Amino acid sequence: MKFRSLSWMPLVALLLMAGCRAAGPERPARTVAEFFSKYENRSGFKATDWNAGLTTRLLLGRLGSLGGGNDLTQALSSIRSFKILTFAPTSNSAQKLVADGLVSEVNGLLANERYSPLTPSGDSNIRYATRKQGDRISEVVATSSVTGAPDSFMLMSIGGNFTQSQLDQLIKILPGIADMTK
Repeated sequence: MKFRSLSWMPLVALLLMAGCRAAGPERPARTVAEFFSKYENRSGFKATDWNAGLTTRLLLGRLGSLGGGNDLTQALSSIRSFKILTFAPTSNSAQKLVADGLVSEVNGLLANERYSPLTPSGDSNIRYATRKQGDRISEVVATSSVTGAPDSFMLMSIGGNFTQSQLDQLIKILPGIADMTK
C-alpha cells in the first residue's frame, strides 16, 4: 500500500514544478497592449507611442495624396494609433530573450487573441496579422527584426479603421517605416 502512494510522488512533484514555471515572474502578455506595457520601460527596449488627433490625420491624408493613391491617403488618415517597440540585444541572455521569449510570446498572444495572419508579398521579412471588426480591419500588427541589427526584435501595432484595399496600400509602405525606426 505504501509503495503505491510513493510511486505517485514523483509525478505530483513534476506537476507542481511545471505549474510553478508556468506561473513564474515572467507571465506572458495576453494582449498586444499588455505586451507593450510589459516591455516598454525595460533596459534595451525602445518604445514609440503615437496617437493621432484630427489635425494629424488630416496632415497624413495630405501627405499620402502627394505620394500615393486614394486608398493610401484614406489609410493614412484612418490611423488612430501607431506603436513601435524595438529591442536590439547586447548580451547572450538578451539574445536568448529574442530567440525564445519575445517571438514565441507574440506568436502566442496573436493566436490567443484571434488575429488573422497575412501572407506577405515580396521579399520583406515582416510578418503581419490583423484584427477585424465586421468587414473592417481595426488593428494591424507587424513583427520583424530591426534592419542591420542581428537577433533583434520589432513589434508595430497600427490601430485604425481600414478596408482591405487600404490595408494593402499601407502594408506597402510599412517596411520603409520600419527602417526609419533604427
